[in-house]
Amino acid sequence: MSHACAPIGVFDSGLGGLSVLHAIRAQLPHESIVYLADSGYAPYGEKTDAFIRARSAALTRWLCAQRAKMLVVACNTATTHAIASLRSTFALPIVGVEPGVKPAALASGSGVVGVLATAATLRSDRLRTLLATHANHCRVVCQAGHGLVELIEQGHVAGPEMHALLTRYLEPMAQAGADTVILGSTHYALLVPTIRTLFGDRFTLIETGSAIARRVDMLLTEHGLHADDDHAASLRLCSTALDPVPRQALARVATPLAGLSGQATADVEMVDIAMTDADFERADAIGDLGAPTAPLCG
Repeated sequence: MSHACAPIGVFDSGLGGLSVLHAIRAQLPHESIVYLADSGYAPYGEKTDAFIRARSAALTRWLCAQRAKMLVVACNTATTHAIASLRSTFALPIVGVEPGVKPAALASGSGVVGVLATAATLRSDRLRTLLATHANHCRVVCQAGHGLVELIEQGHVAGPEMHALLTRYLEPMAQAGADTVILGSTHYALLVPTIRTLFGDRFTLIETGSAIARRVDMLLTEHGLHADDDHAASLRLCSTALDPVPRQALARVATPLAGLSGQATADVEMVDIAMTDADFERADAIGDLGAPTAPLCG
């Protein structure tokens, strides 16, 4: 396999990154992808910063072993807390995701913007910097989406429990005058139809899958890594979940992305990815500063 025909590695704490995967496949249909759902350790939003950095390093090391030519961290929480350390440790192009603060501030007519994100993203310096840079003229209403990822990982993107949580989290934003809501987790992009059912067109919903796909395209060009147009693209789905329910949910959501139809269902490979003491030591040493270290793969 030539390096250009090697896959793009994409990881998320679970199913949420499928929204990014969908955008990448639409933009780059000739690229092969290995998608890694770390559902065995989801949700990341309640984990410590050091754990998120160590876990992200372990997943990246595994994707490097699968010959990934590029990494997409399709998780807002992992991007916020780990991407600097990943970029200083691994020698491959790395693309992250972050809340769409700038487009939200530009889209808002009322000047009130809601942010629905994980607790870890909401406490991050990166989000504070984005808000100060792009939305200092807006009133921002933040809400941690406790429980949303857990339901999505079980395959529940609608239903009474999901409806109750979304109403509890978004109704105060509506009452505060928000006309735009940032979906600050790739998981939450899967809830757009449900939010529309509950709130109609009350909010402009901001998610960044298409922007990430364009960035991936740009970096592939910059590094000369585009697959040939006649390359037979493949999609490999992997999960760390021991529980079959998240794996079944991943297969169900990903089936249309795999180009399957009828009764066919996407295959999901269960993988065991252990963290090492070195991952935690490096996470503690590097922190969010991203101090340079020797690349682990290239």
